Amino acid sequence: MTAGPNGPILLQDFNLIDKLSSFDRERIPERVVHAKGSGAHGVLEVTNDVTHLTKAAFLNTIGKRTPTFLRFSTVAGERGAADTVRDPRGFAIKFYTEEGNYDMVGNNTPVFFINDPIKFPDFLHSQKRNPATNLNDANMVFDFWQHTPEALHQITILFSDRGTPVGYRHINGYSSHTFKWVNAAGEVSLVKYHFKTDQGIKNFTADEQAQMGLKDKDHSTSDLYNEIAKGNFPSWTWFVQVMPEADAAKYKYDVLDITKTWSQADYPLQKVGKLTLNRNPENYHAEVEQVAFAPSHFVPGIEATADKML
Repeated sequence: MTAGPNGPILLQDFNLIDKLSSFDRERIPERVVHAKGSGAHGVLEVTNDVTHLTKAAFLNTIGKRTPTFLRFSTVAGERGAADTVRDPRGFAIKFYTEEGNYDMVGNNTPVFFINDPIKFPDFLHSQKRNPATNLNDANMVFDFWQHTPEALHQITILFSDRGTPVGYRHINGYSSHTFKWVNAAGEVSLVKYHFKTDQGIKNFTADEQAQMGLKDKDHSTSDLYNEIAKGNFPSWTWFVQVMPEADAAKYKYDVLDITKTWSQADYPLQKVGKLTLNRNPENYHAEVEQVAFAPSHFVPGIEATADKML
């Protein structure tokens, strides 16, 4: 809308102003970490009785189904980075329960690099680009790690073939953190979550992931989307390790230390249910990019522990 055929555009041209304003705002700043993500809708079905452990309503009946959304991600790379690279993988679940949304933020590893949150910004700075060269810098990474001996457990996982999984369908998910489950009688158990892939663990070698990065740098994203589109719905079996609260003080090390695991010989896996992804997002920006997970979103029967990283 102009003042005459060749005149200036008028501010009253609402359609133009609104369209350009929307264009300016249709992208949002990417996450500092876990920027490159994929996601899908699904359902959790309870397969085992856990009412003796928690009063959470979405877990109170065998066969009960709860809608979910699962977001996978790489950690260090930007939104446009390859999702085949050596990196941990994020594994974040939103449960849409009748008592409110319950969020679990985890990774595909049962441990983490640090157990003190004051180190978190320093660690992530080491994973990002060198401020002088704007290049990824392995010296920055290992400079941080040499001062962080508690990271060694996670480092050995990262630099094994587990650091280069063959797509998101072939990774396990872990809470890593320790949570409290509280039953109807007020009894407290400490729990860790394990989501075991029903597709089986599959990893690339270093050479294989380098080749796949050249062939399809979005391989994990395309694999997940295409398999769901074909009706080949990926699933994970949900297990928990359960420790009576009284055991924590006398265990061989700090049970809340996220750099350590609990022995499954001491606290074996107990099955909870099955998580199945059965629907792709229709709008990536709205459903995957804008999904937000808050570890403080709990439901009755599930509580935080004093885990410093949590």
